[in-house]
Amino acid sequence: MTRTLRIGTRASLLARTQTQLVIDAFAGSNPDVPVEVVLVSTEGDRSAQPLEQIGGTGVFVSALREALLAGEIDVAVHSFKDLPTAPAPGIALAAVPPREDPRDALCARDGLSLLELPPGARIGTGSPRRTAQLNALDRGWQIVPIRGNVDTRLSRVGSGADQLDAVVLAVAGLHRLGRGEAITELLDPIQVLPAAAQGALAVECRESDEDARSLLAPLDDHATRAAVAAERSLLTALEAGCTAPVGALAEITEGDDGLLEVFLRGSVTAIDGSDAVRLSASGPLNTAEKIGQRLAAELIDLGANIMMGSSK
Repeated sequence: MTRTLRIGTRASLLARTQTQLVIDAFAGSNPDVPVEVVLVSTEGDRSAQPLEQIGGTGVFVSALREALLAGEIDVAVHSFKDLPTAPAPGIALAAVPPREDPRDALCARDGLSLLELPPGARIGTGSPRRTAQLNALDRGWQIVPIRGNVDTRLSRVGSGADQLDAVVLAVAGLHRLGRGEAITELLDPIQVLPAAAQGALAVECRESDEDARSLLAPLDDHATRAAVAAERSLLTALEAGCTAPVGALAEITEGDDGLLEVFLRGSVTAIDGSDAVRLSASGPLNTAEKIGQRLAAELIDLGANIMMGSSK
């Protein structure tokens, strides 16, 4: 009898859409393996409070991992940027599929671009990183904290007195949900550096489940895995979670010797935008994590830990 692979996901439309992308890719390499989708409720889905108030890193992940370890599901699909950077005992990162566009997007009223928004404009985001980087542009905007799914956030944009002039969302989520028409500007990483692992998915299974690991292996994209490893090693070395005001973006490029290398940009910005540090580093593809660690040390030397509220 063929094993049915139980794939766990959050119940939100974006999470289910991302999981379906994984299922479709899985079916391409394993057409005879039946799949069952299991919906799992997480603390991040049940609460409307800001993420940093309900635990920050891991609030969208813990319940899925608990279901995985309990044998209730065989595979968990996550937005990679939601994963804590510390290893999870008993759980393996089985695959990192090819990444979507990692950038942030502005969705503004009247088709406005970011720098066309006037002083006093209300921009919605639930991200301390976006808040900090928008404040650092020093344009006199009012940054409004918001939560909710993509459509809920987009519905807040308009010209009414109680509405927002714009929201900032991940390009990947908008594209995956078919909401690309709402984008009025793709934000240049020079202005707003994305979150580590933004646009990437993480497919996990039990470390002991060799069968699942083998079935999922064809979904793995080596370049995406290396880029995300560099970005997340930067977070780890900074002792920062997914709600910290840290930006990181790695690109895989061809070096002068014709070999692939990682080019990593990292930034840390004070929440009020009063100070920021931004640096870059590069190196061979097989040293991705070391590149992130080296860049973190250089950022700390320039005061990054103070901007994150640490005295270390």
